[in-house]
Amino acid sequence: MIRGVEGTIYEAMGGAEAVRAVAEAWHRRCLADPILSHPFDREIHPQHTERLAAYWAEQLGGPPAYTESFGDHSHVVRVHSGNGPHEQMDGRAVATFVLALDDAGVPTDPELRFQLIAWFTWATALLNHRWATAEEVPSDLPLPRWGWEGTDGW
Repeated sequence: MIRGVEGTIYEAMGGAEAVRAVAEAWHRRCLADPILSHPFDREIHPQHTERLAAYWAEQLGGPPAYTESFGDHSHVVRVHSGNGPHEQMDGRAVATFVLALDDAGVPTDPELRFQLIAWFTWATALLNHRWATAEEVPSDLPLPRWGWEGTDGW
């Protein structure tokens, strides 16, 4: 756990404000990237960044705002499944996430940064590559949580 901070990764990174700032910075960077902008060519939900921040926050130990207000994990996985391999895009998404952490002013504590980067790398692979098609995604997937020890059951 981050030195001197008890609680969740969500709390250690700065709570709702920090997660929202990371989501906004990451989305801005994705739209500016010639490879990462491709998935955003289709219509984007008007609350995309708000929903993304709520989803990330809940996975990192924050309140259940995503599952209570926006949707479930199965829906998110379906949206991201069936697009085939895209290792370059995945790597760029992780690198852009790291830059977004800096943009948002998330503390640079090595343990916190390690956990955030490990989580984002894992979550990217889980969302995009566990099921070959959207139709294969089970309808009752629980939203996975990531803590200081990683995650269980995935």
